[in-house]
Amino acid sequence: MKKALIITYYWPPKGGAGVQRWLKFAKYFRDFGWDPIIYTPEGGKVPVYDYSLLEEIPEGIQIIKRPIWEPYLWYEKLFHKGKEGGVYDIQFSEQSQSTWKGKIVNWIRSNLFIPDARKFWIGPSVKFLNNYLSENKIDVLISTGPPHSMHLIAYRIAQKRKLPWLADFRDPWTQIDYYHQLLLTKWADRRHRQLEHKVLTTAERVVTVSWGWARELERLGAGHVDVITNGYDEADFQIGDCKNFEYFRLTHIGSLNKDRNPNQLWNALQELVGENSILKGILKIQLIGPVDEEALRSIRYFGLQENLEHVNYVDHNRIGEYICGSHLLLLLINNTPNVQGIIPGKLFEYLYSKRPILCVGDPKGDSGKILNETGAGVTVHFKDKEKMKEVIAKHYQYFIDRQFVSVESGQLEKYSRKVLTQKMVKILNGMI
Repeated sequence: MKKALIITYYWPPKGGAGVQRWLKFAKYFRDFGWDPIIYTPEGGKVPVYDYSLLEEIPEGIQIIKRPIWEPYLWYEKLFHKGKEGGVYDIQFSEQSQSTWKGKIVNWIRSNLFIPDARKFWIGPSVKFLNNYLSENKIDVLISTGPPHSMHLIAYRIAQKRKLPWLADFRDPWTQIDYYHQLLLTKWADRRHRQLEHKVLTTAERVVTVSWGWARELERLGAGHVDVITNGYDEADFQIGDCKNFEYFRLTHIGSLNKDRNPNQLWNALQELVGENSILKGILKIQLIGPVDEEALRSIRYFGLQENLEHVNYVDHNRIGEYICGSHLLLLLINNTPNVQGIIPGKLFEYLYSKRPILCVGDPKGDSGKILNETGAGVTVHFKDKEKMKEVIAKHYQYFIDRQFVSVESGQLEKYSRKVLTQKMVKILNGMI
């Protein structure tokens, strides 16, 4: 088999969306003649761990783990002393950004740890991998970011050993939605952009997850960017008959940060329950994942706290339980300048579940494009409260009529993880 060395920070038992993409590619690579070799840190700081994902690692693949030092110990002493859970990634905690401590931490992180707090792993990794590659042959080098330090490891290895290199951007670098929050000096901003340009112009192939982001990366210097979206894995979900008419459930899976907080949606729900006392008693807003305090305040402000069910995190293999009994799935897009290219990974799992989807975002964005082509749901603009009410009222009427809607989505198969892996392999085959 041909061999691909994959440099990734996120690997089980780390949890969250960042793990899924390359875990799934690795799972299916061998079906198409490629053997994945994983290079990942031993340890590291992430918000969540998901030990169920260990079961998905293909048997017998080589996983190389090397120690990493990260400057998060002092951060935890400042902000997480005595608290459960880990720390958030590049943004740290949004709740700390308004405090003087948070601003100091943000400034230090943004200006001293470039491109990110994993920069201290670059040098040791380059040294180790150069020795490893002196004794072991690979065909293609792959890096996936963020954190973008992974790309800089690959850059130095590819330059020294003249290896074909594919850089995969799961999220943008300088175009990411919170880049403007980083309190960057002019020097730091210039340095980020220099490193980004170096990666985009040196990697033999650049891949990202959406068409909007591909256009941005090409504008920033990449010659041509391939789009391979995230997707769904049939093996993850056994969606059965979950008809439930005790409560009318609206469900959101994943983190709900400040930029995703849908104020007009909460306002629409407030007005609907004000017009219908029965709905007030049976509405359940099910939020699965971390929720920013600003979103919780909005829910309280609109009088919906009695209707809220919040579960901070569930293992990926249990997500189907929550999707299954839902009458309307919520896809909340970040209301930020890069909205056009945002496609949350959960969209594809929503599609596979065949539950109807209400997307709050930009109808002309890439998420809206996918919903239109599959017929799986509707995208409503952030400000269009009346349209939100109309969509929710329609599905509430289905609930009252005891109709559990199942959406037969067209154009679905091309978003399966196995088909997407075949698409990635086609690119890799063209590099050797």
